[in-house]
Amino acid sequence: MTEALDWNAAARPGRRLGHAVEHHASIGSTNDRARELLAAASGEGVAVVADHQAAGRGRRGRTWLSPAGRNLLASVSLRPVLEPGRAGLLGIAAALAVRDACAAAAPGEVLGIRWPNDVVTAGGLKVAGLLVETTLAAERVADAVVGVGINVNWRRAEMPEEIAARATSLADFAGSDVDRVGLLGELLFRLDVEVAALEAGRSPVDRFREASVLDGRGISVEVGDAVVEGIAAGITDDGALLMDTPAGRVALGVGEVVAVRDLAAEVPA
Repeated sequence: MTEALDWNAAARPGRRLGHAVEHHASIGSTNDRARELLAAASGEGVAVVADHQAAGRGRRGRTWLSPAGRNLLASVSLRPVLEPGRAGLLGIAAALAVRDACAAAAPGEVLGIRWPNDVVTAGGLKVAGLLVETTLAAERVADAVVGVGINVNWRRAEMPEEIAARATSLADFAGSDVDRVGLLGELLFRLDVEVAALEAGRSPVDRFREASVLDGRGISVEVGDAVVEGIAAGITDDGALLMDTPAGRVALGVGEVVAVRDLAAEVPA
């Protein structure tokens, strides 16, 4: 049985993203519910949060695993005013919002971003991940859903061995449980600011480059059915990952980093 929390305390009436919070003890997918809410007049920006997801998903069809009531599982839908060519920057802006919200909850811990949008420790352990789903129509971004999963109070010692090898939680940094409602409020505030800045024409890429943990490291990136091997060489202005490969420099707009190599060590991503 999970603790009853006042999730409405994370909402701020009048704010575009996070003006209201809809809580579910259990739901199929917060992303799916957030998209459904776009059909309502006031549905844009409602934060859908769940203690448990029966069909939670990560990027590339993977499943997001989380014990009930321990972590933060939330999604927000919006109709961003963006040209299709800048749609990829939404995920970058959202990743920065998540990184900064996590850093505020665990001061003193250095957190970075592993392209495209995983929040990780300096050692590469995953703290949070995002699933950003966009719909393009008539040369514009019709809508988008930003889904976020943050390991909050699921201690590394409690995780299955295969997950603990590549993940950790905010509670591990803080030394005690973290207020999930307060974390959601911080996340919604920062996400609202990031989206407004992006729509105003300000790029988040320079800050994303500063937060990147991949530059100069050997990486393996899964792209479709193929795996690209090389050295991470930076981020393009539209958010693609630059890699130096045996065949030359390439820019990857989509993909999943599945391994990071630092000298002789290899860390599963």
